[in-house]
Amino acid sequence: MTSREIVKASLAFAGPPRIPYGMGGGFPSDLRGVGRKAAPNSKAHGWKQYDGYWEMIDAWGNVWRRLENITKGEVYKGVLEESWDLLDSYDFPKTDSVELYEDTTVRCADLHQQGFFVTGHIGWPFNIARYMRRMENFLADVAAEPERVKDLLRRITDILEIEIYRFADAGVDGIMTGEDWGTQDRLLVSPTAFREIFKPFFARLCGAAHSRGLSIWFHSCGHVTEVLEDWVEVGINVCQFDQPELHGIDYLSENFGGRMHFWCPVDIQKTLQTRDPEKIRNAAREYVEKLGSFGGGFVAGYYGSNEALGLDPKYQKVASEAFMEYGDPAPTRTSAS
Repeated sequence: MTSREIVKASLAFAGPPRIPYGMGGGFPSDLRGVGRKAAPNSKAHGWKQYDGYWEMIDAWGNVWRRLENITKGEVYKGVLEESWDLLDSYDFPKTDSVELYEDTTVRCADLHQQGFFVTGHIGWPFNIARYMRRMENFLADVAAEPERVKDLLRRITDILEIEIYRFADAGVDGIMTGEDWGTQDRLLVSPTAFREIFKPFFARLCGAAHSRGLSIWFHSCGHVTEVLEDWVEVGINVCQFDQPELHGIDYLSENFGGRMHFWCPVDIQKTLQTRDPEKIRNAAREYVEKLGSFGGGFVAGYYGSNEALGLDPKYQKVASEAFMEYGDPAPTRTSAS
């Protein structure tokens, strides 16, 4: 089976010959991602180093800063931070033109020819809105200005829905997106607020993707346990978690096995940081056996920055080799050197 066929069989819980791989660091991945050309009115410029900090502007016009060049950074100034009144004159990115996706179509066809499963990368409403208003303002808005929040989310969703259709026309197999919804012990908003304000927009975008036969791959960091059932209901197919043990592997297996996939490295906070090869191997085996035992359900992951974790790559090497050992019953496997 090709990589694409393995991923599709797993998503259907149809028992592929091995688990799908979504690793890095020299280890195999069945997945490839594609984007589109920048919007003609994009406000973006890349990271530049100044005296004591780095700064960039994203496509929506938000100013980001960081102290070094290895972390994602944070929004320093959102385009709507000063006043909701700025929304009336705001020039939203124009991403609907077919021409922006012409190279995507060519790239997608080439990756399919190579056998890969291809995802198109888009934003998602909560992240975009909170960047535009800046986090602390936006979380206050959720409580004090819910109708304004819904209006902004609706405008963003209008744009993203068309992007999904354009990516579908380009030939992708799924949509990759995500936004961080939790701290280490709770959601950023109440479950009630999520369901009343945000869930309808999740449902609309997932519905758009599914209407074109696309799966939804969704990254989120932090404690999101209370809304996982909501995410299943709206149609998220794969959750990419870097801290799966935050939710409990048994809990994920018992409550979502056979209904949702989990794409994970060995937990970057709890287990990789032990630097104990035996614990890392045991965790990798547990993920495969408990999350991937439903004819599908687990995708082997790899955290993209060992440097940000302060870890020698050898510890993720242990995890990746264990994923391949326990996730592939075939006697011959390919490992990174």
